[in-house]
Amino acid sequence: AQPGGRAEESPNICVECGQSFAQSSGLASHRRSHAAAQPHRCPDCGKSFGVSSSLSRHRRIHTGEKPFACPDCGKSFSDK
Repeated sequence: AQPGGRAEESPNICVECGQSFAQSSGLASHRRSHAAAQPHRCPDCGKSFGVSSSLSRHRRIHTGEKPFACPDCGKSFSDK
């Protein structure tokens, strides 16, 4: 199952929100997003994140960066 997949497809289910993950490492990383400690703060808007990769993804909102291109049409996206 991919993140956001159905619970019956994966044993790695977040007890906080029900999101499922194919691998336990994905669940472990996701669980930090629910943690009270969110030390990674956006310098542009002040929103905080539990993991640095979430902050990096969020910052693309402010920069307009779209590093992921579709190999078929060439359109760019900020997220995979």
